[in-house]
Amino acid sequence: MAIQGSLEKHGMFTRLQTAIKMDAVCEPFIRRRAMRHLEKGRIVIFGAGTGNPYFTTDSTAALRAIEIEADVVLKGTRVDGVYTADPEKDPTATRYTNLSFAEAISKGLKIMDTTAFTLCQEN
Repeated sequence: MAIQGSLEKHGMFTRLQTAIKMDAVCEPFIRRRAMRHLEKGRIVIFGAGTGNPYFTTDSTAALRAIEIEADVVLKGTRVDGVYTADPEKDPTATRYTNLSFAEAISKGLKIMDTTAFTLCQEN
């Protein structure tokens, strides 16, 4: 809701959707409805996961991106990029300027969970 509020403050039209029933704050995730919002030029924000066990919010983001045929998945974190290690725990961590899926997997980087990462790579 914070992202939605910030975007709307800047004059953008948004819709917030979730698979978990929260009618007071957002609409239910329905792919056709999400696609229609996008066709109308609205920004669709997906929140709160899928409501299924073993599916993280990272996996949900990748799944929703595939469902709406998105070109990009944006992940917000407390750091400004992908690092060799967690820079909040390791002061020697260095930031990558370029990184492939294969490199991230081979180096065991914890960018997002493996399911989400694989979904993004394959789609």
